[in-house]
Amino acid sequence: MSNTTENNKRIAKNTLLLYFRMLFTMAVSLYTSRVVLNTLGVEDFGIYNVVGGVVAMFGFLNSAMSSSTQRYITFELGKNNFDQLKKVFSTSVYIHAFISIVILILAETIGLWFLYNKMTIPMERMDAALWVYQGAIASTIVLIMSVPYNATIIAHEKMSAFAYISVLEVILKLLIVYLLLIGDFDKLKLYAALMFGIQVIIRLIYGRYCKKNFPETKLQQTKDWKQFKEMLEFAGWNLWGNCAAIAFTQGVNILLNLFFGPAVNAARGVAVQVQNAVNQFSLNFQTALNPQITKSYATGDYAYMHKLIFRSSKFTFFLLLFLSLPIQLETETILTIWLKNVPEHTVNFLRLILCVTLIDATANPLMISAAATGKVKLYQSVIGGILLAILPISYVALKLGGNPESVFIVHLSVCAIAFITRLFIIRPMIQLNLSNYFKEVILRCFAVTFVSLFLPTGAIYLTDDSLVGFVIVCLACMFSVSIAAYFLGFEKDEKQFINKKILSVINKIKR
Repeated sequence: MSNTTENNKRIAKNTLLLYFRMLFTMAVSLYTSRVVLNTLGVEDFGIYNVVGGVVAMFGFLNSAMSSSTQRYITFELGKNNFDQLKKVFSTSVYIHAFISIVILILAETIGLWFLYNKMTIPMERMDAALWVYQGAIASTIVLIMSVPYNATIIAHEKMSAFAYISVLEVILKLLIVYLLLIGDFDKLKLYAALMFGIQVIIRLIYGRYCKKNFPETKLQQTKDWKQFKEMLEFAGWNLWGNCAAIAFTQGVNILLNLFFGPAVNAARGVAVQVQNAVNQFSLNFQTALNPQITKSYATGDYAYMHKLIFRSSKFTFFLLLFLSLPIQLETETILTIWLKNVPEHTVNFLRLILCVTLIDATANPLMISAAATGKVKLYQSVIGGILLAILPISYVALKLGGNPESVFIVHLSVCAIAFITRLFIIRPMIQLNLSNYFKEVILRCFAVTFVSLFLPTGAIYLTDDSLVGFVIVCLACMFSVSIAAYFLGFEKDEKQFINKKILSVINKIKR
């Protein structure tokens, strides 16, 4: 059996495992989000989102190093260099320990000052906000120290670990919801403390799994300063890109707080919850596929690497369109059914943020391929600079009297520019044919989107606002995207693969 066939089977198996994980976690997450919002109230829910965002701003240090760790562990595994793999893992643990200390110092000094002097939080809730803040710091440190272990699991493509441990995590979050409902304690303080407890439990489980299954995760002393320097240099350029990511997520969240208060943060928090749920579908597929992109570069198989990039970008777009189109057309109905109490601006926030998600998720394979090369200086400096502009432009828009939606319009516009720029930067790095990418990915995505709109648009005009009408529109969206993707989006061999899988399922059912 060829390596390509084995890789495809591994990708398919890992994708299915991650989808099992995602479907379960998303179903519970949608329920728990509703209960938490109603239990905490709009104001406390907004406080939890924005205060946790202050700590997340310091997480840009960790995000940069996470990309470096993932890349180097996967690269060395692809080259079957076990001795170097052990050095990379131990080096990454020491670096993450140092990052934890730096973030702790920054959060307890600059972050505390910002919380007390700049945030718009009612005085009577400041004590609870401090609980949330300290819990977020502790949770962040736990997550930072988990990065090398999680990166090792992904590099080995053992996605079953994520699937099973995530099920436990979700069950624990369900328990939190129950305790919130019965607990005779400040709900916001209790929620912050319990969420931290879950992070500690999950971290210990991941650590135990890695030590049992992967010998390279046994920590050893290392003085390989060349490796240390190389990983830090890679992370340093990623740091610039992650500063931009923090700016247009948590930075914009804080801007909304400064201009409009916690209620608007609650609206953004709800929109981001739905965005994350939808985005999980693409992340699961890409998490299963990304190690193969890095490993194919490590072995010099550019043709296979390009095929993976094309398919990852294209399939991700179709999958997200299948999920997001019903939400885009029936946003208000879905939010009302889900939450009952829908914060103002949530409908518009969600529609705009889903458009951003479509662009970013489609571009993600390009980011992975850039990281695979290890030469990210030009990529991160240019793309990071473009994305960093979201925050100042949003500030100007709000200062000139713009409404809360204006920051998401800015975000969407800048992301579209960044996507085009990525293509021209990536082209020489991995010998990518832009003409092929345009024909195989961009044109097919546009064609599928255009054709998919006809049937659901007609359904909207022909049905009323009843529950039956809502179901008809959603089914029309899913049917039209599926048919358009099959006939306009997939190549001949991809159609054959899908037909084979469908026949296999039908035969199993008949038996």
